[in-house]
Amino acid sequence: MNYFDFNSASEQASFDLIPKGALVRVRMTVKPGGHDDASQGWTGGYATRNTNTGSVYLNCEFVVTEGEFARRKMWSLIGLHSPKGPEWANMGRTFVKAILNSARNVHPGDASPAAQNARRISGFRDLDGIEFLGKVDWEKDQNGQDKSVIKSAVTPDHKDYAAAMGSPRSPVAAPAAPAPNPYAQAAGRPPVPGVPSWAQ
Repeated sequence: MNYFDFNSASEQASFDLIPKGALVRVRMTVKPGGHDDASQGWTGGYATRNTNTGSVYLNCEFVVTEGEFARRKMWSLIGLHSPKGPEWANMGRTFVKAILNSARNVHPGDASPAAQNARRISGFRDLDGIEFLGKVDWEKDQNGQDKSVIKSAVTPDHKDYAAAMGSPRSPVAAPAAPAPNPYAQAAGRPPVPGVPSWAQ
């Protein structure tokens, strides 16, 4: 191949913003920041601490897995702690709860034991690689330009959830590697073979 003959080069990809409000299935990965706080259960180096502000967060990348915007990437932070008060951390917990509801097909109003267990994780590693239905929003970047972000997860009570995530889906079903279930063990129940730990 002659490098200087560009006729065979691929066409430019579009870098237009993903439309605000679009529902996209995404895979979330957490960029490790190396910050641990054993008193909070934050281990594994997943959290990031801003040395200037003292805030702690998960630095997340969201890759669209299918559809018109497949392979497009977005980035957002999930707040864990702010010296200014609990609001940012509470917003982060709300977002993670919605992610788990979306990924594991749990209705927000479901208070059954299985649903409650599906909203538990053993650590941040359980969020690394999780797939869910996200809603695209826009915010300004450091240069004042609009950028697409994921700030909220779409849960099974949304009218378009089943179609976007693939139907039929059994309630509180999600891929998970079998692992010891500390909640079941604490209650003295034996693990159920073939059932994800969070669903036991």
